[in-house]
Amino acid sequence: MPLTKAIIVPGNGAGDVERSNWYGWAKKQINKIPDVTCLLSNMPDPVTARESIWLPFIQEELQCDEETVIIGHSSGAAAAMRYAETHNVFGLILVGAYTSDLGDENERESGYFSRPWEWEQMRRNVGHIVQFGSTDDPFLPWEEQQAVAEGLGAVLHKYTDRGHFQNTQFPELIDAMRKLRAAA
Repeated sequence: MPLTKAIIVPGNGAGDVERSNWYGWAKKQINKIPDVTCLLSNMPDPVTARESIWLPFIQEELQCDEETVIIGHSSGAAAAMRYAETHNVFGLILVGAYTSDLGDENERESGYFSRPWEWEQMRRNVGHIVQFGSTDDPFLPWEEQQAVAEGLGAVLHKYTDRGHFQNTQFPELIDAMRKLRAAA
């Protein structure tokens, strides 16, 4: 299958996603890659980021399919992983991915962490998996980020100085997208 689309699924609480973190910048850069369209939308239920609301939005509104790379940040990474358990996608780029509710009520309410992760099913449904994580993330223990990489067999880009990846630019992500496009 070709790679024709990328969708950016932000972390919860991002507000206006075009102006939050690196999202709007990345959308512009990805749209410069020939024959790839990048979509970025304010998500419904932006604070709790409920799986029951976000996954249908990814399917119906963003029209994610087997020619799509889902770029998920934080709770957007959790949404991307759950989506990939039941849908074929070209690839996942996970930024600040984690495996548990971290003891946080809002994370628990989202629904992503109420059952075991289906790593094998995700690997079957996804052609390419790239992950970005940082050991100094103030919200996510490294052990959880490492567990995602091991569970998915992801190509892991490990940093020690990126925190929760809340910068305004993210050139390494664009490089990863270009590599996926070249592999298509």
